Amino acid sequence: MNNKASISRWLVAAAMGTLLACPSARAEDGVTAQQLLIGQSITLQGGKNDYGTAVLDGVQTYLTQVNRQGGVAGRKLVVKVLDDDNKSAQAEVNARQLVTQDKVFIVFGSIEGGPSNAVMKVTNELKVPFFGPMAGSPTFRAPHQPLVFPVRAEHKEEFRALLEYAKSLGMTRAAFIRSDSAVGQEHLANVRKIVQSLGLELVADLPFKSDISDAGVDAMVKQIASSGAQMVFNHGSAGMYEKVIRKAREQRLPTQFYGVNSGSTQLAKHLGPLAHNMIFAQVMPSPWERKTSITRAYQDAFKAYKPGEDFSYGSLEGYMTARALVEALRRAGPNPTRESFVAGLKDADLQIEGLKLSYRDGVHTGLPLVDLAIVTREGRFRH
Repeated sequence: MNNKASISRWLVAAAMGTLLACPSARAEDGVTAQQLLIGQSITLQGGKNDYGTAVLDGVQTYLTQVNRQGGVAGRKLVVKVLDDDNKSAQAEVNARQLVTQDKVFIVFGSIEGGPSNAVMKVTNELKVPFFGPMAGSPTFRAPHQPLVFPVRAEHKEEFRALLEYAKSLGMTRAAFIRSDSAVGQEHLANVRKIVQSLGLELVADLPFKSDISDAGVDAMVKQIASSGAQMVFNHGSAGMYEKVIRKAREQRLPTQFYGVNSGSTQLAKHLGPLAHNMIFAQVMPSPWERKTSITRAYQDAFKAYKPGEDFSYGSLEGYMTARALVEALRRAGPNPTRESFVAGLKDADLQIEGLKLSYRDGVHTGLPLVDLAIVTREGRFRH
């Protein structure tokens, strides 16, 4: 970090009314001489959500490592974790509790679009930074959210990669499975734009509620069949998507099923042979191949923290997002406040094992990485 950039960040924070260097200034919520308290509302569903538990394992892997090395500016990082049960209403309650009752410094690391947007609603209202939502919702970037700092790429870029690949294989007719929600409507709008730009046809829009019944799944599969869709892709809800794929294969539909990154490891594992040759968009490098510096660091740390546990995209994303969080906390200075945290990310590039996360005034890009992976006969993801 050069001196000019450092001075600029401190001046921005001071202009926002924070006396960062003054030891007599009132301590910020969640900050003591010994620790920084971070809040996390995440979809665990009592341990039944494989993706959520994998993400949490990755987060804890890195934060444990950092704490063993002395923490950030001499403070240990402590995370207060609440389970939102994949329910937006519960996520909103959790976020409010974390900020107003538990007095956390910032909020961090939700997954799934609905719950993550519910958390953002509360953090924006209470003017608390929300760092590293691990969902691809378009609402985190448009309109610009000054207090929200995504790490992973947006689902829109995953949709584009999947549709471009389908087009390269000669496919022209696509179907889209999405949540029946305001965020789902935004995803649909983005998909329509991408389809039009590529000269493809969206032949079926397939919205669903979180409590979709087996009869609802059957009806969705019938609609896929009657639409003549050559490929189907989703934007999350791996458990429901698994049911659709199983039912479609039972009926011997020739349709190709593609997927976004969320829950992809767990979906492929649950589907077994039915996942062979599925294409997934990924927002992280391969967690199994030691081709990148971030993967090598993740594997070494994860094996030490969770010996015998399988690598996964979820735990790699959790690890990567935790690394970005720690870098952001370091930029907040020795006497961190919420204002200095935001100021530390003003016009910032976070360099993590050769990967660059970008945050600019009006544009919080994060990490733009999107790659495609195919599931092999052995059940492995090959990039």
